[in-house]
Amino acid sequence: MRLDGKKMIVTGASQGIGKAIAIMSATYGADVCIIGRHLDKLQDTKEEIEKLGRKCAAIPADVTNYDAAKEMVKQAQEAIGKIGILVNNVGWDSIEHFVKNTTEFWDQVIDINYKSVIYCSRAVLDGMMENNSGKIINIASDAGRGGSCGETVYAGAKGAVISFTKSLAREVARYKINVNCICPGPTNTPMYLGQPEKIRESLQRIIPLKRVGEPEDVAGTVVFFASPLSDYITGQVISVSGGLTMYG
Repeated sequence: MRLDGKKMIVTGASQGIGKAIAIMSATYGADVCIIGRHLDKLQDTKEEIEKLGRKCAAIPADVTNYDAAKEMVKQAQEAIGKIGILVNNVGWDSIEHFVKNTTEFWDQVIDINYKSVIYCSRAVLDGMMENNSGKIINIASDAGRGGSCGETVYAGAKGAVISFTKSLAREVARYKINVNCICPGPTNTPMYLGQPEKIRESLQRIIPLKRVGEPEDVAGTVVFFASPLSDYITGQVISVSGGLTMYG
């Protein structure tokens, strides 16, 4: 399950799941471009990857803007070479009942969680189709599979990512491009830690494996989808939830 010689982009890589994905992928041999809004927040990730002896470029970009996403991919290719793997990881939400949401909140959630996936995917596809190979790995959420109280628009956006994954996988399979989706359950990230303690304690009790996920749990699944071991898998959705969800 090696990624030697692979060139990868990971969005939202300054912390949490994205940081774990970038570091673990480098551990398995990939050169990685890490993407976030603020360059200073990417530096820790960059330093850890470079200690592993892999190339790393830290590129500040707002991937909710299509022109910025295209420019980001151009810079990534100039920095590490032709991009063979894209991990659409960037995501954001705030727990609040739907009837209390503002329209500005809706737009922000949709832009970050769904439009960024569209923009970054389109930005890498020309190069992947030219090379007749590639992997796109989208990080959605189990909220998009089963819904989540207080995360209605977020769940809708992540559900859209799941459907987008399946449809794009059908369209680009002829170019030997695989598109798959990972749906984390509750995971120990800054967003999770912002939830009330009672909710966090309750989740730990009801998860069959008796703990919330760690970012590395998701990162391991990304490495599998990025590796040659998954070359005959496309259009698939897998939950990484400790058994909290068991969707067919």
